[in-house]
Amino acid sequence: MLTTPTRRTHGIPLPWGNAYGLARTLLALGTAGTLAFSSTATLFRPVVTLGEYPLCKGMASGGAFCLVPRGQFDLLRWLCVAVLLLVASGWRPRITALPHAYISFSVFSGIAIGDGGDQITWILSLLLALVALGDNRRWHWRTPAPRTDDEPTSRATRFRALLGASAWTVARLQMAILYFQAGAAKLPHTEWADGSAMYYWANNSSFGFPEWLRPLTDLVVYSPVGMAALTWLPIALELALAASPVMSQRARWVLLPLGIAFHLGIALLMGLWSFALAMAAGLLLLLSPVGHHFPFLSPDRSRKRQTPSCAPASPGDASPATPEPAAAGLTSLTRLEAPSI
Repeated sequence: MLTTPTRRTHGIPLPWGNAYGLARTLLALGTAGTLAFSSTATLFRPVVTLGEYPLCKGMASGGAFCLVPRGQFDLLRWLCVAVLLLVASGWRPRITALPHAYISFSVFSGIAIGDGGDQITWILSLLLALVALGDNRRWHWRTPAPRTDDEPTSRATRFRALLGASAWTVARLQMAILYFQAGAAKLPHTEWADGSAMYYWANNSSFGFPEWLRPLTDLVVYSPVGMAALTWLPIALELALAASPVMSQRARWVLLPLGIAFHLGIALLMGLWSFALAMAAGLLLLLSPVGHHFPFLSPDRSRKRQTPSCAPASPGDASPATPEPAAAGLTSLTRLEAPSI
């Protein structure tokens, strides 16, 4: 007699797809770029009213650049770049998780030219470390091992899955709050309300649009309709991204390329490349299902699969063969029984 596996009502998604791996890679590349393409003298210098960076006060004193003499900053900077490139490669996420979070903290707390992207990177890399510590794959690009609903799992595995899924959820809430604050904070200001704010940003001495793009951007900047759209569309997109946790997954997939294009546009026009990479990583966590796996990023996606069958393996076998889930599917559909805590 064939039996049907008991349905588990208290399940959690497995978080170890390559979507979170791609987010880790983007975060690591952003920080590596900051360290590699900025000189030590630029990163660590005096700031008026604050002092010489790194300040090494309070919690910041635990940063890597506070633990070595100033003369060794160059060596430490390149060592951090090497570790970050290893993180970006996806090798052994369980091993590289904490070094990644520590370097992100050291850069955010230690450099004199930090921006919002460095803070976002530190927060997200810390949360993703909780996901990566439970990831026993050799590479974070690999297809997760398929599981069936009736396959027994250890208490440790259930706990690691719960910890990782919870950290991902907190990251999603963090990004939603960030976008809400970014959109809502603009509304009371006259320049954003009347559609002229981007005119002033375009001509800002520090973050203005690059000269080589001026022939193209001036067509928009000096057009009333173009300038209004350039000012109001980002607000609408930011508020939509803030509301994305309550939207359908179909709507989130529409918002993902729009959000990434938005931040790439900011990077191109204002030069904030590390910020763009940090926000793109945040968008992946905000808009992808927990544990999502992109099939086009899997190095082993061409591996042969067994043909699903519901027939018994042999005439004397009383149990049906269990279909193997396609590796290209969402790992968020694979559930684990939640531990009782």
